[in-house]
Amino acid sequence: MTIDHAGVLRGLHVPGTPLILPNAWDAASARAVQEAGFPAVATGSAAVARVLGHDDGERVPVDEMMSAVARMARAVDVPVTADVERGYGLKPAELAERLLAAGASGCNLEDSDPRTGELIDPGEQADFLAEVRAAAGRALVINARVDTYLRGSTSREEALARAERYLEAGADCVYPITLADEDEIRALVTALGGRPVNVLFRPGAPSLGRLAELGVARVSFGGGLHRLVHAHTVALLAKVKAGDSPF
Repeated sequence: MTIDHAGVLRGLHVPGTPLILPNAWDAASARAVQEAGFPAVATGSAAVARVLGHDDGERVPVDEMMSAVARMARAVDVPVTADVERGYGLKPAELAERLLAAGASGCNLEDSDPRTGELIDPGEQADFLAEVRAAAGRALVINARVDTYLRGSTSREEALARAERYLEAGADCVYPITLADEDEIRALVTALGGRPVNVLFRPGAPSLGRLAELGVARVSFGGGLHRLVHAHTVALLAKVKAGDSPF
């Protein structure tokens, strides 16, 4: 029996009972996420880039990124959603094809240029998302990142306008990355009428329980866990260098 992983993933986006995604960066961490009991695995572009020896910001060759996604998808039995920045220059149809071939059931797509930090025109981004949707059908859960807060604009009106356009274009969920203010999260969730909203969990963000109370449908950890793991590794190596046991 073939499992509709995209359908499963889509169904996990429940406002008030958010899908928690502690982002993975390789096959081993993806397995650990599944073994910990999480119902889906998300990749994080920054963490994957560093593991592959590159900087974030679409510096990873697309073949390397898709191979990494495929390794993670093969390692687990749950849906995998891939952070693919703004698509690494691929046309929407090819991007959808490559993601599906890698075994992904979903993707993050951001609305700013990863190399320059400039926001993309919302109409252009909506068209891009619509073309990805048309190419993938229902086989991909599209999480449309809204980068206004990340790029310095705290205008709720601009974030809401972008979110609404992306949802109308076929996105399943919107992701106002770095938004952490409770009142602003509540206002955005309310204005979107219960359509799924993703929040980044980071220092200063509301607790997981509070995000649920605010009506959030998805919580991502981005590169946070990988940064903690890497810092722990650096500390262990310092012990070895000093002649101490790391165990």
